[in-house]
Amino acid sequence: MSVQYEAVIGLEVHAQLLTHTKIFCGCSTAFGASPNTNVCPTCLGLPGALPVLNAKAVEYAVRTALSLGCRIREHSVFARKNYFYPDLPKGYQISQYDEPFSEAGVLEITTTNRAGEVVTKRAGITRVHMEEDAGKNMHDKGDFSVVDLNRAGTPLVEIVGDPDLRSGEEAAEYLKTLREILVFLGVNDGNLEEGSFRCDANVSIRPVGTTKFGTRVELKNINSFKFVKDALAYEIRRQESVLESGGSLVQETRGWDDKAGKTFSLRSKEEAHDYRYFPDPDLPPLVLSAEYVARVRNDLPELPSEKRARFVEKYKLTPYASNVLTQHPKVAVFFEETGKAHGDYTKVANFVQSEVLRDVTTRGLEASFPVTPTQVADLLTLVDKGDISGKQAKELYAKMVGTERSPSDLMLELGMQQVTDVGAIEAVCVRLIEANPKQAEQLRQGKANIMGFFVGQVMKETKGSANPQIVNDCIKRLLKLG
Repeated sequence: MSVQYEAVIGLEVHAQLLTHTKIFCGCSTAFGASPNTNVCPTCLGLPGALPVLNAKAVEYAVRTALSLGCRIREHSVFARKNYFYPDLPKGYQISQYDEPFSEAGVLEITTTNRAGEVVTKRAGITRVHMEEDAGKNMHDKGDFSVVDLNRAGTPLVEIVGDPDLRSGEEAAEYLKTLREILVFLGVNDGNLEEGSFRCDANVSIRPVGTTKFGTRVELKNINSFKFVKDALAYEIRRQESVLESGGSLVQETRGWDDKAGKTFSLRSKEEAHDYRYFPDPDLPPLVLSAEYVARVRNDLPELPSEKRARFVEKYKLTPYASNVLTQHPKVAVFFEETGKAHGDYTKVANFVQSEVLRDVTTRGLEASFPVTPTQVADLLTLVDKGDISGKQAKELYAKMVGTERSPSDLMLELGMQQVTDVGAIEAVCVRLIEANPKQAEQLRQGKANIMGFFVGQVMKETKGSANPQIVNDCIKRLLKLG
């Protein structure tokens, strides 16, 4: 009988904090600058340069930890993590080790179990701590490599998850949920491609029903949700295959080749590195008073899960609609501003989802909208008043995109005002009934779907300008349909 295995997965997420300057110096954190221009003696590790902690980085880190339900420690210590690598100019990384500023949090994710049921899972957070980023090695320079130290010293939080995840799907959902929280907090732009949000995954397998951990493999720097899901799925299958064939697993670090669809060995890790951590003598202990933590907590924005629940309860949106309208903080703001201007949040939600979001572009915390909330609210008001039909609203919206024109002005300019003259509409209906006696008789005999034929013909004749309700009423009256 073959052994059934389960995966044990824990994620380590590095998220760049959106400060304007680095964590221990005043150099810019702007992405895309020429190599080695955003540097100074401190982030270059030159002798005599001393670090000074960035207060805004501390605030953002505490904001992150509180949103994940972590316990904030009043006293924490920065340590030196010693190792040699070309992109680490000091020969050590300033991080936190045995005394991090926060620990013991939780992240709730929505996932699907084996029975296909949607369930909520609570995944533990071991700790959230602060550290500085390293530089970047670039190996595409012919026969040699170069180092760009612009990123060295950029402030990070490392979010270390408990080994509570059991599949690549759960890991991907964990990352999506975490990224979403950080973006809504305004502390991280969630950009996986630029490396400001990146993930390492620790994965092992064990026989179902046992509690002892198996041999752990670390998957490094996976830069998309799909790759996380695919890399973990492959690695779990690989480990199962090794054990089933009688082999043994080794502790190692592996990379992910998305083109080949497989992981590959980077380096053996039979023994954990001895980083010789010790408290950084140039940085005093970090003291976070209860008053400071309370102030940060009071300033926390509404989180995505809270906003979705409010949209459902207050505006009576469906869970699906509330989820779509909270995928980005600026989209949520646009929806609420439009709803406030118009008054009917359900109508606004439907129109924003079906029309506006198609033309919205997002990048990090920013979003670009093709129209303003006022324009959308005014457009929907024209529909409410019967000046235009729902179909015309979509056509008018397309003409309005990218302009500052008011819907009313455009409607008049384009001659799109809906025809509500009962006499004019009735004349069209009479003509069409006389031209289609067979369909008219079928409608009299109870074939209700034929009504759509006549309404469609009237709308075609009037170029979509006739009021659909008046058209229905006229046809029913002319055919004496009760």
